[in-house]
Amino acid sequence: MDYKSNLLEQISSKTAVIGVIGMGYVGLPLALRFAEKGFKVFGFDIDKKKIPILNKGNSYIKHIPSSRIKKQVERKKFKATSDFSKLKHCNAIVICVPTPLTEHREPDISFVKSSGKTIAKYLQKGQLIVLESSTYPGTTEEILLPLFSKSNGNKYEVGKDFFLSFSPEREDPGNKKYHTGNIPKIVGGITKNCLDVSSALYSKIVNQVVKVSSCKVAESAKLLENIYRSVNIALVNELKMIFDKMGIDVWEVIEAAKTKPFGFHAFYPGPGLGGHCIPIDPFYLAWKAREYDIPTRFIELAGEINTNQPYYVVSKVIEVLNKSQISIRNSKILIMGVSYKKNIDDMRESPALKIIEILKEKGANVDYYDPYVPKLPKTRKYDFGMKSLNLNRFESEIGSFDLVLLITDHDKFNVGLIAKKSKLILDTRNFIRKKKKIKYN
Repeated sequence: MDYKSNLLEQISSKTAVIGVIGMGYVGLPLALRFAEKGFKVFGFDIDKKKIPILNKGNSYIKHIPSSRIKKQVERKKFKATSDFSKLKHCNAIVICVPTPLTEHREPDISFVKSSGKTIAKYLQKGQLIVLESSTYPGTTEEILLPLFSKSNGNKYEVGKDFFLSFSPEREDPGNKKYHTGNIPKIVGGITKNCLDVSSALYSKIVNQVVKVSSCKVAESAKLLENIYRSVNIALVNELKMIFDKMGIDVWEVIEAAKTKPFGFHAFYPGPGLGGHCIPIDPFYLAWKAREYDIPTRFIELAGEINTNQPYYVVSKVIEVLNKSQISIRNSKILIMGVSYKKNIDDMRESPALKIIEILKEKGANVDYYDPYVPKLPKTRKYDFGMKSLNLNRFESEIGSFDLVLLITDHDKFNVGLIAKKSKLILDTRNFIRKKKKIKYN
């Protein structure tokens, strides 16, 4: 049987059934995009608590409205499930699972391996599998390909009996300008046939598909995108510390530099890196490079600078408190914003968590206010059990804190109230001055 032609016809007619593994910040919007474009979609997740929420048309991710999910559920185009045997009924399967780092900053691809083993258990001839999770070059070929080539004791030929590709996710939660549909989609396949069918699939849901010669190129492109950002953010974070000692306003320097119409792209300092990609991807390449005896000093230095930013923030907290003759021990500190970026509820790798940990270790009494994060979730590293102040408490109690530490620049924050009622403010985002349009000079 010509599985390629058959799959291309199913994709073209939108009769192909799509399975998306992982209903998080990447997988859920991707699944909804397929459904909105007319495909029937199964959303798979090992977290059984998510399934009834999604199947009732409700969202647990703030920037994804429940109405969007409910519409596709009612159209019977989207159904969430934890029954992975339904993978047998999918023509294309997309893996969108976490790829964190271990405690030793080495890649943890256990979720990719687990997903691969599950798919292999139910693999059918003619299926397409695409990995979207950020990872090191070679993962698709070295980890997933062997699993599928010898599925259930059968010998399957890639590019003929099944198809395997890599297409890096490029989600930017909360971005109102760029979304799944208008962000160009890089696709690399193990074989030309793999590239052809995966490109055909994505062309049905995105405006532009960018074909590359291999999965390794696609995997590397994702790493380059985020290493580029990591290195430049590290540079400006280091300059922030240098300029601070020199009495120079780094924000004014950046505003001046970015008036150059060529050769400069503005990056901004902050309290540390957050999100799933930028804090993690550089270490994936550094780890893989060691296999080839190649040092990655530049990449690792950038990672080290960015990782140390929470400690620098706390040192500034101590400095500001000392100037007012207040000890860090037993001080009352209010953290403003705990998500890793503004206007979303995404807590992945948020520097706020490390800052809270350090402040507590130093004896500070810490509270936080974040309208997007009512309770700090348990993570691999942290379990504070803290809840956000509600709006009424925040407005009435802000003046009782020794220092307000602004970590995330949510647009919902009342700048006038913060500036008026706070005793001391440490603004890591230049948020208040920017919102109040205070001139540098």
